[in-house]
Amino acid sequence: MTDVVLLPPDDPFYATPPGIDALAPGTVVRSRPVDVALFGVVRQRITAWQLLYRTCDLDGTPEVSMTTVLLPWGASARSRPLVSFQCAIDAVAPQCFPSYALRSGASTIGSIAPLELPIIAMALEQGWAVSVPDHEGFGGRFGAAREPGYRALDGIRAALSFAPMALASSTAVALWGYSGGGLATAWAAELAEEYAPELNIVGAAAGSPVGDPAAAFVRLNGGWFAGFPAAFVAGLRQAYPELGPMIDEHLDARYRGMLGEAEQRSTFALLLRFARRDIARHLRGGMGELLAEPVLRRILADIEPGTRAPAAPLLIVQGVHDEVIAVADIDAHVRRYQRAGATVRYLRVRRGSHLPLEFLMVPAILDWLSDRFAGMPAPTGTCTVTSVARSPRALRTHFAFVLLALRMLAGMPIGGASPERTGLGHRDTEHAHVVDDASIVVKC
Repeated sequence: MTDVVLLPPDDPFYATPPGIDALAPGTVVRSRPVDVALFGVVRQRITAWQLLYRTCDLDGTPEVSMTTVLLPWGASARSRPLVSFQCAIDAVAPQCFPSYALRSGASTIGSIAPLELPIIAMALEQGWAVSVPDHEGFGGRFGAAREPGYRALDGIRAALSFAPMALASSTAVALWGYSGGGLATAWAAELAEEYAPELNIVGAAAGSPVGDPAAAFVRLNGGWFAGFPAAFVAGLRQAYPELGPMIDEHLDARYRGMLGEAEQRSTFALLLRFARRDIARHLRGGMGELLAEPVLRRILADIEPGTRAPAAPLLIVQGVHDEVIAVADIDAHVRRYQRAGATVRYLRVRRGSHLPLEFLMVPAILDWLSDRFAGMPAPTGTCTVTSVARSPRALRTHFAFVLLALRMLAGMPIGGASPERTGLGHRDTEHAHVVDDASIVVKC
């Protein structure tokens, strides 16, 4: 029978111990083995621990956060790459934190992290280790600047120092995330050289990484995805206390009450509750007056990514007709990186709406990460393709993905697959530029 697990605010394991100011960033303060489960019900044969570690918020104030670290089932103590996978939490409520939502016994209705577990399992199938940080922190500070990167990077430090993972300090590390997780990945990539220069980060793959949170707020407001702006405001007022008085001044009591609800609802419940909800109906002045507030303008400028060039190569994937994140915002995000001197490969995909694209792009991401771990030169430039799902190579990997999902439903061991079984493996570099559109090195 599956045990019921406590939510993070009720679980003493999450409590901050005294004296964390004296600890180095990434220091593990507590650890425990955990059972990972598909949708909280089907226990997975994946070796997993949770690490509570020292990190900091956007102002550099020390705090603790959590990462769930995973190894292939039955993995031997040997060198292997590490992937830091930033889930698309996209909510403020603690039931959406990966450290809770991935556990056996968790109530996962409406959370995104359980949907991403098969993608994480695909990384384990390559024999890689995985770190899944609670990159929003325990306050659910959705949308805050910088701190998702600090938490992801310190989660990597914690994983590398945790003896049961058997990873060396020189381990090759890659970052991966989609949507809100893609934004967290972008922050980690941007901050890595300054904040964690000792980490051997070889690449970062970010799918639909928001690009311009302020523009997304305005565009999604009043539409079917208006729950995201609500969660955005609820998260930002946790991270930026000066936002609270401004919200009280401009928003009516009803919407302020709904923001309180947003702090308790899972991601998909948020979308249902706020569908077609126009914040302008609850403003004492217009939207223009709200956006002109100096406090809000400063915060919106602070949370925009792309102002510094990541040292590691980047892969950015974006749907041209994405209904949640506008391709123009990601185009601009990529241009900011390019002007700053980053090594960027930008893949624009004509087919695939927002949520399906996260799964459709898995073969391309795995190929690109495999090449970075192998030390191959990173391609650059912008490429627009019709699809990343129709080529024979992509179809083989998607077939492997379906088989993996079935094995997960059956509770079979996960990890340690050979490249041949997953349809992956390193391409011949001499012919890399003539492979089909499943490959990130596609000829444009």
